[in-house]
Amino acid sequence: MIAAKVIDNIWSTRKADSLRGLKFMLVEVLGGIDAGRFIIAADTIGAGIGERVIVCNGSSARKMLDRDDVPIDAVIVGIIDEDCAF
Repeated sequence: MIAAKVIDNIWSTRKADSLRGLKFMLVEVLGGIDAGRFIIAADTIGAGIGERVIVCNGSSARKMLDRDDVPIDAVIVGIIDEDCAF
């Protein structure tokens, strides 16, 4: 899992059928060797722009959706509390 900051919404009017109904967000990785890297992550918890979030990636991300047929590599799984230091 990684910590990231939500930068913006990703709008996609045309996408694979297995991705319909999913909301996508552009997030920026915070800290570590990938700091500053941008990732598109599915948002299943309703994170907002500017919030710091926990992102699960890889095959674990697909398991968060309870569907193995979805081509997802990153999912927002938590919102970091404001009082946590970075």
